[in-house]
Amino acid sequence: MVPRVLIVDDHAAFRSFAHRVLVADGLVVVGEAADGAAAIAAVSELRPDVVLLDVGLPDMDGFTVAKALVAQDKPPVVVLVSSRSREDYGALIDVSSAVGFIAKSALSGDLVRQLLAAGT
Repeated sequence: MVPRVLIVDDHAAFRSFAHRVLVADGLVVVGEAADGAAAIAAVSELRPDVVLLDVGLPDMDGFTVAKALVAQDKPPVVVLVSSRSREDYGALIDVSSAVGFIAKSALSGDLVRQLLAAGT
């Protein structure tokens, strides 16, 4: 099965970069969203396997969005991303409903697959 990914980030340049990286690594990008509300709606409509979710969104933080996403029927696996380091968030990542965290600079399809496997 090829993972179907929704990319959620308020920066169009990162969404474009992530789209190219993930497709080049053999994943399928089913959509993009620029904020939390759009992400929640897109998950209901597109039913991705995994949501690549920026921690810092304009309308709500990624932790709040992740909690809403995993509460849905047949929830996706949520992977948090940020330009900041994992250490900047401390235990917030560990207690979140996301399966893990990837620094934006380290993004790869392999890392997404590893976290998807861990979360299923």
